[in-house]
Amino acid sequence: MSKILIVEDEIIIRTALRKLLIRNKYDVVETGSVAEATKQKIDTFDLIVSDLRLPGAPGTDLIKLAGDVPVLIMTSYASLRSAVDSMRMGAVDYIAKPFDHDEMIAAVKRALGKAAKPASAAAIKKKGEEKDTPIEGMIGSSAIMREVYGKIHKVAPTSATVLVLGETGTGKELVANAIHTESPRKDKPIISVNCAAIPETLIEAELFGHEKGAFTGAASNREGLVAAADGGTLFLDEIGELPLEAQARLLRVLQEGEVRPIGSTESRKVDVRLVAATHRDLGKLAREGRFREDLYFRINVVQLRLPPLRERGKDILLLAETFIKRFCTEMMRPALSLTPEAIQAITTYPWPGNIRELENAMQRSVILCDNDTEIDHTHLAIDHELVRVDETPDTPSKSSRPTQDSSGDDANEDLSLEDYFQRFVLEHQDHMSETELAKKLGVSRKCLWERRQRLGIPRRKPTQGKKTSA
Repeated sequence: MSKILIVEDEIIIRTALRKLLIRNKYDVVETGSVAEATKQKIDTFDLIVSDLRLPGAPGTDLIKLAGDVPVLIMTSYASLRSAVDSMRMGAVDYIAKPFDHDEMIAAVKRALGKAAKPASAAAIKKKGEEKDTPIEGMIGSSAIMREVYGKIHKVAPTSATVLVLGETGTGKELVANAIHTESPRKDKPIISVNCAAIPETLIEAELFGHEKGAFTGAASNREGLVAAADGGTLFLDEIGELPLEAQARLLRVLQEGEVRPIGSTESRKVDVRLVAATHRDLGKLAREGRFREDLYFRINVVQLRLPPLRERGKDILLLAETFIKRFCTEMMRPALSLTPEAIQAITTYPWPGNIRELENAMQRSVILCDNDTEIDHTHLAIDHELVRVDETPDTPSKSSRPTQDSSGDDANEDLSLEDYFQRFVLEHQDHMSETELAKKLGVSRKCLWERRQRLGIPRRKPTQGKKTSA
């Protein structure tokens, strides 16, 4: 169970947030200020959720105090600039208040990461800096990536087979290259094969070689890629696409350390270290009979899972800025920076294509940018429908509706974040303009109008002096 520290001075929001997180199976501790938070053992928490504006010191002070513990910043003032500044200072993410339950839980899950991670930030620290130092060619300093680095450092010097799992575009080939570079085999070749890119009719010949006349078109003897990797590393990307016949031959290579070309009666001894990668669930494929179960158990020695880009927090901005710098240099353009709107789009877009998609977007932005100073969100050319900007569900749940008889302290404790929004509007709209309401709630007038429509809150003009009777 992940342990979360809430730092929020508004009792209603703090209580509602605590109950929301507890309902979602999180272990929660709450405080009202940075000073109170520092009295806790911060390094024992997995995440800190803090308001930006707090009595005494701002929530961003916790970023340095927390060390390796990620900090999710909330802000009622919804200033894009302050949110961006928080990200630059090291916040893992930010969320504007008021927000609904789904928004908060989604933000918490992004911050914690859905992939496997160390039990706590303290556990990361105990590993020692030498165990999770960055890998050459790989960018990122988030906790989840430091775990990846640590596993690479541990497994690389061995001869163990490695299975790299991750979505398309997460950098699986970079991991394979890093494992080879840090291994005793670094002076021998690494042969990379994309199993999905070779037709089924040719892949056995490509991998294992063939004798002259073994099949139509085999005009001469040919050494396979497995034999070419002798003494080095064989990287099979998308191994889940390998045909069953080729899987049987690969299993023999791994078990017996020998390869027999197609059409040959003799086998050849080979010493090959295998690194395999896939975005598919090989266990499920094996149960369905679409992947050899014995091969799956044979290659699943050390499993290394790469997180999708959307789970890497502040690494996203670091990667984006690194790509921009590189492309500006390649295209001989002046150094470009990102506007706050572009940063918001980059850090909230889910990046289904992961690092590859981000790299392409940054290259496109540098090309399309029509000035010599800043890249705007319009230059990114991404699907802005997927960008999280004050997201809300299409229809509110019944539990989010305020009750007519809610009153007193008990009612405040059960008040949801959406209830808080509704109550504030209903209580203050008679004497505040829409602009004043939006400013107090930390949202735009457009967002206020949209939430009125969704929650069914009628708009009334503020009272100016004493009402006159008709």
